[in-house]
Amino acid sequence: MADIGRLIRARTLSSTALTEQMLDRIKRLDPALESYATPMADAALEAARAADREISAGTDRGPLHGVPIAVKDLCYTRGVRTMGGTFVNATFVPNEDATVVAKLREAGAVLLGKLNLTEGAMVGYHPERGIPRNPWDTSRWPGHSSSGSGVALAAGLCFGAIGTDTGGSIRYPSSANGVVGLKPTYGRVSRHGVMGLSATLDHVGPMARTVRDVAIMYDAIAGHDPKDATSLESPPTSATAQIERSISGLRIGIDRDYALRGIDPGQATSIEEALKVLASLGARIVDVTMPDRSAMRDTWLSTCAAEALVFHKESYPARANDYGVYFRQFLAMGATVTPEQAATARAWRTQFSARFTAVLESVDAMACPAGGAPAWPVTRAQLLGGDLVLAMAKALPRNSEFTMPMNLAGTPAICLPSGFSAEGLPYSIQLAGRRLSEPTLCRLAYAYEQATRWHTRHPAI
Repeated sequence: MADIGRLIRARTLSSTALTEQMLDRIKRLDPALESYATPMADAALEAARAADREISAGTDRGPLHGVPIAVKDLCYTRGVRTMGGTFVNATFVPNEDATVVAKLREAGAVLLGKLNLTEGAMVGYHPERGIPRNPWDTSRWPGHSSSGSGVALAAGLCFGAIGTDTGGSIRYPSSANGVVGLKPTYGRVSRHGVMGLSATLDHVGPMARTVRDVAIMYDAIAGHDPKDATSLESPPTSATAQIERSISGLRIGIDRDYALRGIDPGQATSIEEALKVLASLGARIVDVTMPDRSAMRDTWLSTCAAEALVFHKESYPARANDYGVYFRQFLAMGATVTPEQAATARAWRTQFSARFTAVLESVDAMACPAGGAPAWPVTRAQLLGGDLVLAMAKALPRNSEFTMPMNLAGTPAICLPSGFSAEGLPYSIQLAGRRLSEPTLCRLAYAYEQATRWHTRHPAI
């Protein structure tokens, strides 16, 4: 993205020609991958031509100007359907852009289309919606819920994408598809105009093939939005401005019992090797201890299910049969959450968040898996509901332990490729940080990325 943007702004490359090429690539390759819910060919070409005219006239909107990107189909796009992976919203056409979409347009990005996702941004898919396929191996899990975003990036069908993350939904598909994903601090990126799953857990963030590209997108979309009551008022610090600074002296925490026990051995080795690389670049590796997580999954589930029910109150239970198997069951679970259970969940979350935040405050970042690697074998029947959760628990039993803490506490995390399995599937490492530490996380991730070559490997598409 960064290199492409420079070529476009130097008028060495035409945004229009590039957009035409990308649309052709989507038309040829995406029927087998199903990453796009709604390609926006006419609008994309119009935006690309406008970018070329502006650049020719001397207007420079920055590194995204004229660059083709795509957004998760939870994000409102004025005049273009926004389905959220559901059947109940199949005909919904918003009359405004989500703030994140408006910011990307303002930065000059060219929107190629809307990307597929799990139903309602949870785990399973609705049978009427596309199910993205992992381009490294189409029989493997594509991650959830921003699966279309991860697949499109890995397959070279866009240069950047927007995902959302409620319990790992940026980091799972980034990890499974071998790309970079950043879940920002809660409230750092506006959620206005983004279909919700859980009001207190949802985050919106960038995904791309490289750390610099993620930083560029983060800088474009971060900032206060008066339309979002949870939006942080403090101005964001640029991630790209600091990305090339030395990491010498920065402290990276690791709880090896938490991070490396009971996971894929190759994944564990890749993280140990990544820490060695970071240490060779001057970072200090220090031991930390993760707080007790015994009630984490139950707390997350009761919180998310109850809040999801609020977002779907107009269609559930009135249109219960229009939901897929998994999401219908999830909403039904939300209806059973009692006030006492909700109060218990809030109390445990408050205590856990304080303890987890204290750990993060003791270092500059904490290393652990991102929860989505290596991608495991999965069938269409499983992805539609069925025994999906059981299959995932068997394949990656500790998945949620590595992602839910950052959603419960509202703290940022970045994940990026850290190696490959013997089967050629991506491994990844996650760096979690204290609130508002996105620039530091990008700086550490960039230093590691530049010292390795994992980000240069792409699936044979």
